[in-house]
Amino acid sequence: MNYFEINFYIEPFEEYISDVLASELGEIGFDSFVPTEVGLDAYALETAFDEVKLKNLLNDFPFEATIDYKVTQIESKNWNEEWEKHYFEPIVIGNECVIHSSFHKNVPKLKYDIVIDPKMAFGTGHHETTSLVIGRLLQMDLKGKTVLDMGCGTAVLAILAAMKGAGDIVAIDIDTWCTENSIENIEKNKVSGINVQLGGAELLAGLHFDIILANINRNILLADMEQYASCLSSGGELYMSGFYVQDIPLIEAEANRNGLKLIDYHEKNNWVAVKTVKN
Repeated sequence: MNYFEINFYIEPFEEYISDVLASELGEIGFDSFVPTEVGLDAYALETAFDEVKLKNLLNDFPFEATIDYKVTQIESKNWNEEWEKHYFEPIVIGNECVIHSSFHKNVPKLKYDIVIDPKMAFGTGHHETTSLVIGRLLQMDLKGKTVLDMGCGTAVLAILAAMKGAGDIVAIDIDTWCTENSIENIEKNKVSGINVQLGGAELLAGLHFDIILANINRNILLADMEQYASCLSSGGELYMSGFYVQDIPLIEAEANRNGLKLIDYHEKNNWVAVKTVKN
């Protein structure tokens, strides 16, 4: 499987600009990102890469920054090795959950110890959206609850739900890399009860959940919220992340149209995770 690697150079460099760029690139076919000291390295399958869309995105980019890029076609590589070299360090969330890779040593002993070897999948806990949803999960009573991890990436959310005693769990992603990596991470963490499926919201027909976790992006959430609501039990909870504070009115309006009430939200560096409940 061949990829395009695009090296982005941001001037002046700010981390929040890199985060916004990654989010917008995810909406045009890019599926993995590695932060650098001067910008961002982004990856897209050669079948998904569209340079015209990329140029249009950069022309409409909302921040005053100069962004140059270089395109290289590459073959599959050892993504665990890339994360080890460039970025992935153990992360502690809520003083009771540590997320780390199998190559890490001297990891703190906490209640929930999650091993994630990310390959070409998003979801190590470092990004604000993932850590926000993990923070929510740590506060929840999941015993016996049916859970959906929509856009599961590495399955880190599903794995934590299983560790917290959830019942049947379904983890869904549209990317084969993600579903394969999810299965590997589930096996590494020795948890059970997680059914990993390849696809999108079309897989939800006929399913029912007490809790849905959807950490994706604004446009997909808006497009698929009707399906989420339809498979959520009465009084069930839908947690959504992958968007910014300024996007909350759009998300809330669509939630209301589908019988969901926005209860509250948590914010981190302008990223948010919202809680909604089915009426």
